[in-house]
Amino acid sequence: MERPTERFLRLSETYTSLQGEGAHTGLPCFFIRTGGCDLRCSWCDTPHALSGGQWIARDALLALVPSHVRLIQLTGGEPLLQRTATLDLCRTLARTPFLKKVILETGGHLSLKDVPDETHIVMDIKLPGSGESQHAFAENFPLLKQSDEIKFVVGDFEDFRVARHYIEHYKLERTAGLLFSPVWGQLELADLAAWLLQSGIQARLQTQLHKYIWGPAAIGV
Repeated sequence: MERPTERFLRLSETYTSLQGEGAHTGLPCFFIRTGGCDLRCSWCDTPHALSGGQWIARDALLALVPSHVRLIQLTGGEPLLQRTATLDLCRTLARTPFLKKVILETGGHLSLKDVPDETHIVMDIKLPGSGESQHAFAENFPLLKQSDEIKFVVGDFEDFRVARHYIEHYKLERTAGLLFSPVWGQLELADLAAWLLQSGIQARLQTQLHKYIWGPAAIGV
């Protein structure tokens, strides 16, 4: 089905929860999860958002945002597959008086050009264990702000080695904040912590707080 205008978004789900990752971990957040993704990461924890979803008008979506939250995140799926609608939504949300921060979480393989400056970008770099490491992630590095974040999801030491190469080769510690997550159920948090401490990389180790609170299989949290 084609959307009638660019002010419609294919939506998988919305919900209010605690932010589980990144610099805003633990804060109440309203999540907008778009439907559809062109990647098939081996460790994907949101397979329900890979396809499908319901079309919703931008204004109807805005009406769902609770006025008591100050943080909102667009995630997926892959929001930038619906590029025009997503960027329009980011601009509109940035003008919403009660919101303090709009986060855009993206797989990193689609261009960040024209993402509004007010938007806080969390960009993945897919590592070999994901099965999607072939994309040109480096093309987006010049488009990041120092306040944005780059996320690495690590499944084994080879993934960590590649992440370290990216950081050193592209001087990513100067580019944005760095986040490291272990693949849930595959890599022990203590192992990743040890590798980070031994490497000297200035990065944040994150635990996906929501999975510890509600369990790894929970949806809408």
